[in-house]
Amino acid sequence: MALLPEPSPSPWWSPRAHADRRPFLLARTRIKRALRRWFEDHDFLEVEGAALQVSPGNEAHLHAFATEAVSLTGERAGMYLHTSPEFACKKLLAAGERRIVDFARVFRNRERGPLHHPEFTLIEWYRAEEPYETLMDDCAALVATAAETAGSRRISYRDRTCDPFAETARITVAEAFHRYAVLDLQANPERDDLAAAARAVGIRVAPDDTWADIFSRVLVEKVEPRLGIGRPTVLYEYPISEATLSRPTEHDPMVAERFELYVCGVELANAFGELTHPAEQRRRFEVEMAEKEQLYGERYPIDETFLEALASMPPASGAALGFERLVMLAAGAQRIDQVIWTPVAEGF
Repeated sequence: MALLPEPSPSPWWSPRAHADRRPFLLARTRIKRALRRWFEDHDFLEVEGAALQVSPGNEAHLHAFATEAVSLTGERAGMYLHTSPEFACKKLLAAGERRIVDFARVFRNRERGPLHHPEFTLIEWYRAEEPYETLMDDCAALVATAAETAGSRRISYRDRTCDPFAETARITVAEAFHRYAVLDLQANPERDDLAAAARAVGIRVAPDDTWADIFSRVLVEKVEPRLGIGRPTVLYEYPISEATLSRPTEHDPMVAERFELYVCGVELANAFGELTHPAEQRRRFEVEMAEKEQLYGERYPIDETFLEALASMPPASGAALGFERLVMLAAGAQRIDQVIWTPVAEGF
């Protein structure tokens, strides 16, 4: 007898599916309200960067949605939906703002899965004239605020657990690679050396992989699953080549003032001590776009007004936190579309 096909899952807008998701969506609303209150209590001004930009960002592996602007006289110009409000926020810092936050709707192509959605909310905030270590404390406070608002004393995700109120652990990238991958980054600065070391610990390396490709694969397979277990973890001081928008540390020009926050093996936030040198920023963008063109056959324009603004931007630190991921973990959801009111249509 022929087997009947599996029934298709109900669309998100069916009453039954919505009823299942509704507790997570209500938690989302409460958490957003609580986080907005936290930023207001800490003297942040909420801003709104335009989503339509000349450049969506210039990182090789971020993919944008392209569109077209048509003037009243019929002239056409390529535009993009932003992948982050970063360029707009930094222009506001150049304009004179000092503590700002944007609950930004952002758009990233080629992203769909339990932790990825093509349209999502990125909470991005900046502190002018303040060190990036302060953002580590901000992140810990936001995780605790979200968990407390959701009524979660403990966060669980994929058999991993984390106390959101525990003191945040801090570990450098070099220390984490040594501890969890038994790999010495400093001893393997060249591509072939890193490839051999990665193969020795069971990482697949393709002939055309770059140093950055191998670094990312070790990070994803060996390091990230071990972070944020028991308590939130900050992974900091990335190699300078892996921090396009970040300034180098004072103690070592080979590593950057960049950190990422992890809870239950999930990356929640990415933060920088911001690079404010226009010529160096242009050079890094060009490197990223050359790699993008080689890998994907396309490149994005550089926003010249952004580079101009960098010249008058004060020293600053900035962080971007995935709001839906935070809600997921705090509320106990397992997929990002459970905490998005109207998910983008499936099928791509």
